[in-house]
Amino acid sequence: MSAGWFRRRFLPGGLLSAPGPSRPRASPVPYRRPRFLRGSGSGPGPADASRRPDARPVRSPARGRALPWNAGYAEIINAEKSEFNEDQASCGKLCIRRCEFGAEEDQEWLTLCPEEFLTGHYWALFDGHGGPAAAILAANTLHSCLRRQLEAVVEGMVAAQPPMHLSGHCICPSDPQFVEEKGIRAEDLVIGALESAFQECDEVIGRELEASGQVGGCTALVAVSLQGKLYVANAGDSRAILVRRDEVRPLSSEFTPETERQRIQQLAFVYPELLAGEFTRLEFPRRLKGDDLGQKVLFRDHHMSGWGYKCVEKSDLKYPLIHGQGRQVSEWPLPRIPLKLPPTEARLLGTLAVSRGLGDHQLRVLDTDIQLKPFLLSVPQVTVLDVDQLELQEEDVVVMATDGLWDVLSNEQVARLVRSFLPGNREDPHRFSELAKMLIHSTQGKDGSPTGEGQVSYDDVSVFVIPLHSHGQGSSGH
Repeated sequence: MSAGWFRRRFLPGGLLSAPGPSRPRASPVPYRRPRFLRGSGSGPGPADASRRPDARPVRSPARGRALPWNAGYAEIINAEKSEFNEDQASCGKLCIRRCEFGAEEDQEWLTLCPEEFLTGHYWALFDGHGGPAAAILAANTLHSCLRRQLEAVVEGMVAAQPPMHLSGHCICPSDPQFVEEKGIRAEDLVIGALESAFQECDEVIGRELEASGQVGGCTALVAVSLQGKLYVANAGDSRAILVRRDEVRPLSSEFTPETERQRIQQLAFVYPELLAGEFTRLEFPRRLKGDDLGQKVLFRDHHMSGWGYKCVEKSDLKYPLIHGQGRQVSEWPLPRIPLKLPPTEARLLGTLAVSRGLGDHQLRVLDTDIQLKPFLLSVPQVTVLDVDQLELQEEDVVVMATDGLWDVLSNEQVARLVRSFLPGNREDPHRFSELAKMLIHSTQGKDGSPTGEGQVSYDDVSVFVIPLHSHGQGSSGH
């Protein structure tokens, strides 16, 4: 199966010249060009790494392991953006074996072995913040966590109906009825495996970063093709969409302090000590001032989707738990409470612009002991696309990208670019990689931009373009 992937890093001069604390960084990690999987045969580029002597693996600073790649033709341009690339990616064939959980867990995940029982494909994008360490660890770790979790439930996945007992024993004659009444299907086991894999990977990242004295976190967007279905798991603000001739379908939701306001406020309501008396959990249309004391102003709390009025008290003048709104083309949350800055992108505790992801175990509000981790979730939201039920066309694709692309392009704009590019390049074996490059180019604000609107993204941008047509033809993988 062929998929296109491309990444760029771009920064006009002076963006980081504003005064303020420097960003926390991980230990220096030299960027090396991604390698192609030996003998994979999937992807528009050469399948054997030995045929590309200039290809070298990316290695994790914490573990020194080679990062597996199978992304077609991957390149990097405009590398003047920052010293390190905080976007990372991983993809390849997912081999699930019928074995005991944890057996041979150190074996290379992509090794084709005779005992493989179920096969699928895996794509993942990780958008790091606070340095590249968490994103590199996630790219090296999450697929192994997912394989272990899937192998623990694979017997239930291939059964006509997931059994109550994985051993097959029927303790209670009504067990099948209870499973049926709950509506439990094989795809629910895959969803559970994805959720558990994210949680396990988050714990691994926490231990690794603490042991190596590094910091940081990352968002994670993962797509898994298995048994004729595509599972898209998202924790963060990256995005995946399905683009067809007459349809654009979102396959993920973005998780920011705004979109998860009620969950975050509810946590602060139940555990007010998390705010250490420095923040107010209430939301107001703007930051309140001393002159607002005693006035009735608009507000909302954890139990409210609408708005109400309340009389302003002194405690309401504290900095809001969630402040700002919308998105801003920015690659790193301000590491301090921006008391003198106008509200822009919504941030959690004045620091972080996402509410789900991996890592950030050591992240605190500057000059305080207030931790952000209790408010962050590592559990993804999983969307299931039944590929076998679609009447697929050759130009049907899934576009996965980090937020740098979506900062300047809407779903509809990306769909128009896809539809205008693919029909005229059907004979090009590299068309999906070329499409990914074109999407990147459209964020650079140059005169030749396909959209002609001159948008500029100042963030790292990484894109996967995954064709579904060949994948939907008898793709059970069993």
